Amino acid sequence: MADLRTDLIATARAMQPAGLNRSTAGNVSVRSGDGFYITPTGMAYDTLIEDDIPLMALDGSHIGSRKPSSEWRFHRDLYATRPEVGAVLHAHSPFAVSLACLRLDIPPFHYMIARFGGDTIRCAEYSIFGSNSLSTAAMTAMADRKACLLANHGLLVAGRDLDEALALAIELEELCEQYWRACQLGQPVLLSADEMAAVLEKFKGYGQQ
Repeated sequence: MADLRTDLIATARAMQPAGLNRSTAGNVSVRSGDGFYITPTGMAYDTLIEDDIPLMALDGSHIGSRKPSSEWRFHRDLYATRPEVGAVLHAHSPFAVSLACLRLDIPPFHYMIARFGGDTIRCAEYSIFGSNSLSTAAMTAMADRKACLLANHGLLVAGRDLDEALALAIELEELCEQYWRACQLGQPVLLSADEMAAVLEKFKGYGQQ
């Protein structure tokens, strides 16, 4: 059986070539039993080995030689409240950060917004990184969603596994770029509530089940 820590490191290393992150910014986790593995704080992903990856419990305690990411709280809260979530990814990707710094929700300018569970991508209220209040704000923005923006900060996605979490983050950054570009030309024409409802219904059977 593959070591989840190996897969976690591979996902973390894929973030930079995918345009999601630079240096030690961002973090990734994967559910493991009653807890989760998470990238350590302040370490370059290229240097990570399996023993650098702490295992966290839902009470906030951890096992391992390295301290967990300072953002472990919203990872923990997603696992504790969303049984369908198997992996969580947070990144400081450029277009998502740009919109988050404007504290903008992303409206239904494109039907692929529905991939994230609703007719908008919400932007969570600002709170300082690593805080309980940031996690509370993120959970509110993530209600019935697979993603949100974090005001003046970045993006957050929750997937069924590491592959989906990475794919969702790449898709969200692409949508942020498309929305930003469309806004340079004018006011994007938004899909109606009925049109988005039809897309959401169609997405229930989208892809390989």
